[in-house]
Amino acid sequence: MKNIVTAIALLFCFSTAFAQKTVNASDIMRDVKNGKAVEISNATIKGTLDFTFMEEALPKLPTRKRWWNNGGSNTIEKQITNKVSFVNCVFNDDVLAYIPDEKSGYTFVANFEDIVIFRDCTFEQKAMFKYSDFEKNTDFSNTKFKGNSTFKYAKFDRDISFKNTLFEEPSTFKYANFKRFVSFENSVFNESAIFKYTEFKDGVSFRNVKFEEDLNIKYTKVSGEFDITNMEVAFDIDSKYTKINGKSFNKYLIKK
Repeated sequence: MKNIVTAIALLFCFSTAFAQKTVNASDIMRDVKNGKAVEISNATIKGTLDFTFMEEALPKLPTRKRWWNNGGSNTIEKQITNKVSFVNCVFNDDVLAYIPDEKSGYTFVANFEDIVIFRDCTFEQKAMFKYSDFEKNTDFSNTKFKGNSTFKYAKFDRDISFKNTLFEEPSTFKYANFKRFVSFENSVFNESAIFKYTEFKDGVSFRNVKFEEDLNIKYTKVSGEFDITNMEVAFDIDSKYTKINGKSFNKYLIKK
């Protein structure tokens, strides 16, 4: 009897420790707007996280015709100055740092000036970071992207990790710029992975990465380490015009 009671108590403690609270996206965005550091763990995020604050910005913008004809830009950038950290969180709705608004004709982009962490997280829907600048250390390790994701044109100025990450839908890093070494070690891309025109200025690791479909590294440039140990690509690799420390991809493989 004593053993049964002990087992039940341990099970209760285990369940409580891993229970996830629910946090409303609106509360998070309020803190972001007020310049507070966002540090959330073991939570399910309910509602869309719009780091561009598009709905707030739209009423203040001039009409497209009048503004653009005078040389204005259709891109509206929002600077997120506070730390953003999510650990072991589930995002039930979209996470947006990029919104092309067809109705107004404006494109809204969020840039991050402080540390950004999405570690051990799950994106159930879209994760849009196109054109975003990440100025400090950034961590997307051990994270699952179940919906469409894009880091197209994104810039990473400091340390960045995509280790042990799962991309279930098509993902693109086209034109992305990594100033420091980045690791995708042990990651899985279930559908096509696009690194076309991507620049790795201080090396990249694709060690043990599984590309379940195509890998597009056309026009990609790598300076520094290029670790493809045990990398698997199920279908085609498009490496036309790819340069690994000044050498073509094929010559790099021969050298290895």
